[in-house]
Order: sequence, then structure tokens, then C-alpha cells
Amino acid sequence: MSSALYSLGRWAVRVRTFVLLGWVLVLGAVGVLAATAGDGLDNEVTIPGTESQEALDHLAGTFPQVSGASAQLVVVAPDGATVEDGGMRSAVEDAVEEITDLDQVAAVTSPYDDLMPASISDDEQATLLTIQLDGDQAEITDATKDALRESVDSLAADLPGGAEASLGGQLFSTEFPQMSIAEAVGVVVALIVLLATLGSFVAAGLPLINALIGVGISVCLIFAATALGPVNSTTPMLAVMLGLAVGIDYALFIVSRHRDQLRDGLEVTESIARSVATAGSAVIFAGLTVMIALVGLGVAGIPFLTIMGVAAAVAVGIAVLVSITLIPAMLALAGERLRPRAARRARALARERAADHAAAGRAEGNGQAATSPAGRGFAHAGDADAGGTGETGTPTTPVVPVRESSFFTRWVRAVTRFPALTIALVVVAIAALSLPAANLRLALPDAGVLEEDHEARITYDLVAEHFGEGFNGPLIVTAPIITSNDPLGLMEDLADEIRELPGVADVPQATPNESADTGIIQVVPEGAPDSAQTEQLVHDIRELRPQLSEEYGVDIAVTGFTAVGIDVSEKLGDALLPFAVVVVGLSLLLLTMVFRSIAVPIKASIGYLFSVGAAFGVVALVFHDGVFADLLHVTRTGPVISFMPIVVMGILFGLAMDYEVFLVSRIREEYVHGKDARAAITAGFQGSAKVVTAAAVIMFSVFVAFVPEGDMNLKPIALGLAVGVAVDAFVVRMVLVPAVLALLGDKAWWMPRKLDRLLPSFDVEGEGLARELALSGWPAQDSRDALVAHRLEVRDPNGAPVVGPVSVRVDEGGALVVRSGSARELTAFLLAVSGRLTPDAGAVKVAGLVLPERAGAVRRRVAVVSEPADPVAAVEAALAARPRMLVVDHATIEPELNDRLAETFARARRDGTAVVVGAAGEAPPALLTDAPVLDLDGSDEDAAAASPDHQPTITQEARA
Repeated sequence: MSSALYSLGRWAVRVRTFVLLGWVLVLGAVGVLAATAGDGLDNEVTIPGTESQEALDHLAGTFPQVSGASAQLVVVAPDGATVEDGGMRSAVEDAVEEITDLDQVAAVTSPYDDLMPASISDDEQATLLTIQLDGDQAEITDATKDALRESVDSLAADLPGGAEASLGGQLFSTEFPQMSIAEAVGVVVALIVLLATLGSFVAAGLPLINALIGVGISVCLIFAATALGPVNSTTPMLAVMLGLAVGIDYALFIVSRHRDQLRDGLEVTESIARSVATAGSAVIFAGLTVMIALVGLGVAGIPFLTIMGVAAAVAVGIAVLVSITLIPAMLALAGERLRPRAARRARALARERAADHAAAGRAEGNGQAATSPAGRGFAHAGDADAGGTGETGTPTTPVVPVRESSFFTRWVRAVTRFPALTIALVVVAIAALSLPAANLRLALPDAGVLEEDHEARITYDLVAEHFGEGFNGPLIVTAPIITSNDPLGLMEDLADEIRELPGVADVPQATPNESADTGIIQVVPEGAPDSAQTEQLVHDIRELRPQLSEEYGVDIAVTGFTAVGIDVSEKLGDALLPFAVVVVGLSLLLLTMVFRSIAVPIKASIGYLFSVGAAFGVVALVFHDGVFADLLHVTRTGPVISFMPIVVMGILFGLAMDYEVFLVSRIREEYVHGKDARAAITAGFQGSAKVVTAAAVIMFSVFVAFVPEGDMNLKPIALGLAVGVAVDAFVVRMVLVPAVLALLGDKAWWMPRKLDRLLPSFDVEGEGLARELALSGWPAQDSRDALVAHRLEVRDPNGAPVVGPVSVRVDEGGALVVRSGSARELTAFLLAVSGRLTPDAGAVKVAGLVLPERAGAVRRRVAVVSEPADPVAAVEAALAARPRMLVVDHATIEPELNDRLAETFARARRDGTAVVVGAAGEAPPALLTDAPVLDLDGSDEDAAAASPDHQPTITQEARA
């Protein structure tokens, strides 16, 4: 990956203007698409597969009068008066008549109608009218809502002095978050942090530009997608929140690595390419883990949550694409202005000295590290003494910065001095913070969480005051009664059974529909819609099903807005475990690929669970126990929105893996480049902790900005993410992780050889790129080798030698016969040099490409023919693609085919294709008698006798 990203970085530098204009044009195009094709946001929540939703869908066909959306109108008489007073009655009756005539209104209850009676409070001071609408919540137009408000305003004006009328209920109670000034606050904080971290307005502005373009594209795509299906308003909010955070952070990692390399004297273009190759690799992996976690929200099987997760994953994916293309382009446009001032002065001084030396005729070293085929001596991007190479290939004089002991160096040494003690303190502290999470309760939002001056909240409070909290969330029990001879009596019998249950405040209605095939029973709980008491009542009614089926022959179901919310919460709770298994399992696999370790992924996942526990614990403290509730403007304590845990778990997992990758990959980079385990922790931590700190502060700022003035539905999500990010970055990753790595030492990087060979490698640390750069001048800049290998070795999964060490060189258009008494050895060698098998040691280049780093490109340039039944046809088919090298494995050539194959091989070699033929335990084919022989069994007499003027020089190394 690092090699491909290195090439991508250099390409973005070359076409910098094209890349910048391209992303601006994309933003404009999707903006036009959103404006023209978008169909608006839809905040209806449906949960297929739940009892309440199925019953509601059934009622739409059998009892449409009660299946649609509903609203509530509460009318309160002045003190000392009742709703039966003349002035009250006439005003209410006129309002009922007016509302009944409105579009989309199916029916309105009235306290003065015996057929459709409205509830009256015990003291007769208040009445609660139910407005049943024709259609579900998404189908009710804004015009109908406005007309209802106007009718209620007219009613309030007609009522006697001191009376009040308030409109609310289901239709007005669900209010999803909208855009606010909070996003701007997060951006301002991010800019301040970026300035403090990067020390340059230009450098600080680049991540912001990067994030804003990515967020703009993502949000426009979401609004355009509303033409394809319903999207609720939480979806673009989540995309904005995540897009800003990861867009800034991902760009920050690349920009920070680039400035570090500029400080070390690297030339601008080379530094950009290496930054994209190393930090960009980490960005891609980090983005991938976030996307896996977000798409994993679909495990819950809830459509709106799946859409939310997919949309947020797209936003993260766009942030990654923008970061690895737009950032290098903008870095190229900024050029030398991003180089720290001290480094600029040092470069200028070094150039002056070099000019003086040249004028004096003295030859001075150019600072380039010597390279060997094995890559020893390569000065990678983070080396203080690494010299750079200019765009013209002229070596630059290295700048050697003075690295003093920093705060982060002292920090990591402190937390790793007694690692076992550090681990114990962290575990105890996070466990204590997580304990309140046991009290966390979930529910769908209702009007009770709205601001106190909101019309639906005012209605909610009036209903609770005069009728009881349960009237804000009545339940509907449905029953098929088509076989009954007495539907009215049956419904009353069923109502009596339900009245006996604890927690029932009232059963005001029990009636069949007009065709007497379905009946409904309205049940008013004693508790609030989101209370544990109401939840238990729903379960108690459902537990009556066997008894009522046996006694009355009916199969009841519980539905209604409150029951739907309870079912949503339970379904989301049930999905948490499979969600965690899927997401954590996939990410464990990815982390194992990246870090080539067993302990590191396990430690990363356990740390994530710590962060989740702390996040849930703080949310419970604030929203359940009321700690700092006033400070954070929490309008009502109690349950939090149902999908908070799964959304927080999904997003936080991806972000936690971000910090894990950015921190631990830098530590492993130091480790694989030769430092011992403890020194690698210190050096890697010092090189990455500053940028991880800045990234976490930015994430925290973006999330916490949504808490004080944000929507009550979004507050617990934003607070959970803010706390989770802070705990994960500053406690888990920057305290627990280095302590665990120090405790494990070299064992932290242990991985079974068989698993190591089985899993593909991401090369996040840029180790492969380092090898490629080290081997760029080997064996010679002007050589035209088809194949060159130095001490190539292949081992089996147990580490036993299979091939080598072998050194060999084949020119373009050259030929080679490889012979071995072992078919296994022969095939392993041929597959290794053709990019089909990863070598275990040594240096190999095929067509100028380093193996195994460029194995994919080598496979496209090397054709392999294995044990062909028809050698001529197989070889000619392979050569049709004009490969740079042809490999024939286990060639058994019949004498009569010699002439044809000889001509085919000769023609291929004239076209520049090298030919390598393997023969197991056989003499070389007669048609390649002029080719040197590499005897893997140890004899190279034929090769040694070959003239170096006409044939490649081949050396068989002694076995280690």
C-alpha cells in the first residue's frame, strides 16, 4: 500500500492544480444534484419485524381510523371553572368542527360526543382531545400542521380569560436535530488547536479546507439520496459531526508528518510523497475501521439506522479520499512555506557552506545514506540525518535538528517506568467511571425531552399535570374478532382482563371496527411513555396472549407510538452483542494484518471496551442521575435515545482504532527499523503523541460543541463520543498502551509464522517503501535487468529452508534454466521470482520492481506456465500478453517440439522478454542449450562457464 500511495502522492504534486479544481468541481456538481433531485428529510421511524410495527401495519388496512399519525389538543378551563361551562363548551365545539374539516384529518374526539368521547380530567377542569390523521407521520404535510396550529390559536382566542389550549402529541413530539452554530464553534476550536500544533496559519488552514470540502460533498450526496428513499435529519448531522472530525484529523496526520520531514531537511516533493505513503497508509486503515464500524450498524436490522450508518461511512470514505489526494496537492502549492523557520535557516546555511566548499575545490559528502541490496543504511523519513534528493536528482545537504527531551518523552518514560502499576491504576479508574452505566436506560424520544417552551412540551406537561403521565403515551391493543358472535361484548371482556393488570391507569376505549373483524383497546399506563413501569406493562399485556387465546380465541398484539419505541429500544439492545462481535472481529483481523502481532490487536480491543464503558458511565451520570444536568442544559433526566449506545459504539470503535494506528504504527516503525522494544516505545511515542493529542482535542471539541446547546436527542450521543474520545486518547492510548507494550517487550510483536504468511500485509509503517527507496539504485541506475536477486531465501511455514540463499541476474531478453532434484524447491523459487510467493529474505527485483512490495505489478509483467500439457500452445498464449519475463515450471519438452519452441523463445527474447525454464531433476531442454543453468542443488558449473559478455552472471551462494 505504501508504494502505491507514494506514487499517488507524487502524481498529486505533479497535477496539483487539476486535483484542487477537480474536487471543487465535484463539490459544485453534487451541490447542484442535491438542490435539484433532493426530496427532503423524513423523520418517521419504522421498525420492520417488531410486533408493534406489524400490528400497526395491519391496522392500516383493517382500522385506518387509528393507524395513522395522531395529535393531542389539551384544553384547560380557568381556575374554578370546568369544561362543561358554556363559554368553554361552545369554543371547544366550534374548534372540533373546524379541525374535522381540515385536510388529512380523519376524526376528532370531543368531550361532548358520546360516540367519540374525549377524556375529561377528574376535576373536570381539563379535556384531552385526540386528533386522528389520515396517513402516517411522513405523509402529513406542513400545510396540515400549520392549519392545526391556526385552529388551536383561534380556539385559544375564543376561550374565556384564564383558559388555555395547547397542541402536541405524536405528530409534534418527534423532533430530530437540525444544523446550528455548534458546528462553527467546533471548527473555531479546531483552528486554534491546529495553530498551536503546527505553528503556521498556512499549515493550520489546510486540514480545515480539506474537512470542509469533504463534509460539503458528503452532505450534498445525502440530500441527493433523499430522492431514493427516506433519510432522517440525524443522518446529515452525524455526517457533519464525523466528517469534520475525521477530515481535520486525517489531514493533520499527513501535514504533521510532512512538516517533520521538512524539518529534517527532506525536499518538498519527496516529503509529500513519503507523507502520503506512511501517514496516508494509516489514514486509509483508520478510515476503513471507522467505515466497518458504521456499516456494522446495519446488524440491528433497523432501516433508518442502517441508512444513517451507511451515509456516515460514505462521509468518512470521502474524507479519506480527499485527504490522500487534495492534501498533497495543497502541500505542493504551499511549497517551502511549510518548512519550519529553523529548518529553512539551516538549509540556507548548509547551501552556503556547500557553495563555499565547491568554490574551494573541496569534495564534500552529500549526506546520502549508502544502500545495499538488503536495504541497510537507508535513511527513512523520520531519521534526523537523512539527506534528501531534489526534483532534479541533486542531493541536498542534510539538516540535523537538535531533539531535546520533550514533555511527551518524559510522559512516556513515566508511564512505562512501572508498567504493571500503571495498568492497574488505569483499570481501577476506568472501572469506577463505568459503574453508572448499569443505570442507563433507552427509549425513543418524545415531547418530554423538548425545550420547556416548545408547544409539544407544554402540551406534554399539561397532560401529565391534569391526567397523568400515561396519557402522553397510550397503548393500543389489537385483536382479530371476525369469528365472534358478540364483538362488543368480546371487546369489553378483553378490556376487563387488561384492567386487572398492575400499571394500568385507564382503559377508555374498547371497540370493534365497522366490519367487526378487528377490535382495538386503548390502554393508558400509569407511568410515563419512557418509564420502566410502562415498559413492564407492555410485556405484561403480551404475556396475557396465551390465556386470552385459550379463553376467548383471539390473538392480541400491542402497538402504538409508545409500544413502537419500546420495541425499538429492545431490538437495538439485542443487536449490541452481534454488532460488537462483527465489528470487533473484523477490525481485530485488520489490526492483525497491520501490526503483525497477536497481543497488540487484543490490547487495542480491550482498551476500546474501557473507553465505551467510561462513555456510557458519564452519559448515565448526566442524563440519568442529573450530575451537571443544568450546566449542560439537559431538559429532562431519564432514558436516552435508543440508538445512542450502538451509534457511540460504532463511531468510537473507529476513532479508537485511529489513535491506535497512528500511535502504535509509529512505535512499530521504530521497532522494525532496528530499535529495541523500550526505545521504540519512547521514540515512536515522541514522534506521534503530539499529533494524536491535537487530533483528540479536535475530535473532543467538535463533539462537545453539540452538547450545551444541541438537540436533546443528539446530546447523549455527542457527550458519549466526547468522553469516549478523551478517555481513549489520553488514558487508554497514551497511558495504557505504552505501559502494556513496555510490559510485553518484544513479545508484543510476536506472531505465529503460519498466520504471518497467511495474512496479507498493509505496510502502514512504510517499511516496504523504505526497502524500495533503499534499492532504487541497485544494482545500477542504468541496468536493464529482467531479474536480479541477492541472497534470496524461501522458507516453509515452520521456518525450515526451502530455497536459498540464491543470487542470480538475468538481462532483458536473456534466458535461464533452473534445475533442482526437488520439485518443491524448484516451484518455490520460480513462484518467488515471478511475484506469486513472498520471499522470506534477500533482495529481489523483477523488471525494476522490488519484491514482495510490488508483487501485484510484477505478476502483471511476468507470465507463468506450469506443467503445460501442450507446451507450444501454452507458451504462445502466455507470450500474447507481451510479458517482461516468461517462467515455465516443470518443463518436459518432447524432442519433436524443440524447433517450434526454440523459435518461439527466440522470438520472445528478440522482443525483450526474458525466458526462465525450470526442470526438476532433468537435463536442460535441448532448445535452451545456450542458456546458463542455475542448479539449486548446489552445482553451478555450467553457469560459471558461461561468458559474462553474452550471458548473465549467475552465482550460487553457499547455504547458511
